[in-house]
Amino acid sequence: MTSDVDTALPSSSVAPTVADVMRPAVTTVEPGAHLAGAAYLMKHSGDNALVVTANSRPVAVVTDTDITQAVADGRNLEETRITDLPKREPIVVAPDTDVLAAVRTMLLHRIHHLPVVEGDRLVGIVDMTDVCRPLVGG
Repeated sequence: MTSDVDTALPSSSVAPTVADVMRPAVTTVEPGAHLAGAAYLMKHSGDNALVVTANSRPVAVVTDTDITQAVADGRNLEETRITDLPKREPIVVAPDTDVLAAVRTMLLHRIHHLPVVEGDRLVGIVDMTDVCRPLVGG
């Protein structure tokens, strides 16, 4: 059985790749950074997620939701480090991944951001808007 959504999406052979829609991950953050610093970087970069890197390798993604949750929990953002957050290995994609597969990955893992890697090296980031835009003709 297929849904209206399934039939409205183009086949993956027609869809562009992640490389076509990704943005450079210009702003990254180290695991030992405090959440206030991460929030500052997000505000000034215009992003709502940062890739956490160690030795130029993505080790996590910190999002505005993580910061919101820390505030709601009464944590001091100047004292709380990214390493104090629950550990989650980042789900990543390669640049040649088609956007439909990237959307499915995000939905499967209930995430909104995917670091884009070649080998172990971070080359960009995509969010749900980036990968959905070409699927709906935007």
